Formats: sequence, structure tokens, C-alpha cells
Amino acid sequence: MSEIKSAIAKFYSVFEPALLAELETTSMLMSVKGGETMLNPGQTIRAVPLVLSGNFKVSRVDDEGHEILLYYVNEGESCAMTFTCCMMAHFSVVRGSAEEDSELLCVPVNVMDEWMAKYSTWKRFVMTTILSRFTEILKSIDDIAFKKLDERLVNYLKEKSKATGSSLINLTHQQIGDELGTNRVVVSRLLKKLETDKKLLLYRHQIKLLSDM
Repeated sequence: MSEIKSAIAKFYSVFEPALLAELETTSMLMSVKGGETMLNPGQTIRAVPLVLSGNFKVSRVDDEGHEILLYYVNEGESCAMTFTCCMMAHFSVVRGSAEEDSELLCVPVNVMDEWMAKYSTWKRFVMTTILSRFTEILKSIDDIAFKKLDERLVNYLKEKSKATGSSLINLTHQQIGDELGTNRVVVSRLLKKLETDKKLLLYRHQIKLLSDM
């Protein structure tokens, strides 16, 4: 069995046989290291990533380099923003970076329109992905607009833990502040309170979530 054929086995229950056959002949495998940036704002999108293992985060970045998290893309999923940019022939408006070592199946953008019309399972996958990510972005907007920062921090830590499948989060307070749009001192104060409340444990550049979180 070819390497790609083995990789697309993850999508046997998602896509029809004819589409799986095309995936095998048109797509390519890509490995990325944790922390590596795969996509930057303004960059031309040449392929749509399907995550085989690992996960990556999608975020918005302003002109001064401030970053805010939009959503995570996990195993068996894809990125809604790359879908929409491809369909509109538009450059990227987000940053995509690997949270951990990841394997991707990259689908070239020139088959997108054809597959949308040709394969109902592909169209369903694309539209479900867009709806799911749109819902997550709305949740992020609600958090920013209506929730206090301590609630946003708890939600952020839970989502990070869910995305990585680990209760141990390897981030500095500065990195968390950047993603939440606040400063390190505020994050440190809130994390210390959560530690006092026995919700988590703080280590150097690491946070361990406890069962009461």
C-alpha cells in the first residue's frame, strides 16, 4: 500500500471511493514541526490541508504582530479559511501554525471547484467545515464581547488541552497573553489565582490543568 493510500484511509468513512482515488493521485503528504508556521497573511494558498495527525492553530495578526486565536484544526479536519480563500481566489488573511508535530494531506487548489460539483461528500465536508469554524469564530467574538478575561482564560486553557489531548500546556504567560489580546502581567495574576483555587499547577513555561478545572 502506498504511503498516501495508507494516509487517506483515515477518510474512508467520509469520502466516496472515486474521490478517495483522486485524493491518492492528486494530493501530497507534508510533515511540519511543532511551532512551525505554514501560512501567513498575504500568502498565496496553493493547497488545502487535511490534518492526518497533530493539530494547528489559525489566528489573525495585526500590523504590529499582535495575534489572536480564531480556532484549532485537529486530526481529520481542515481549515475553513483556506477553503473560502481558495474558492474566492484570494490570498490568505490568517496565520496557520502547527501546535505539535503534524502530518498533512495537501490537496491542490485547482481541483476545488471541480470536486465541489463532482463529489457530494467533498461538498458536504467543505460546507460542514466552514459552518463549524464560523460557529467557533462567533464563540470567540462572544467571549471577547461578553465574558470577563478570567472566563476567557479558562475556556482558552480547556480548548488548548482538548486540541493537544494533554492536560500539560507548554506555553509562556506572554504567549497566552498574545493569543487572548492582553498582557503577560494580567495573565500571570489570573493563572496564580487559578493555582490558589487548585484548578491548575504552574511550572516554568508549563501549565498543568487539574481535574477541578
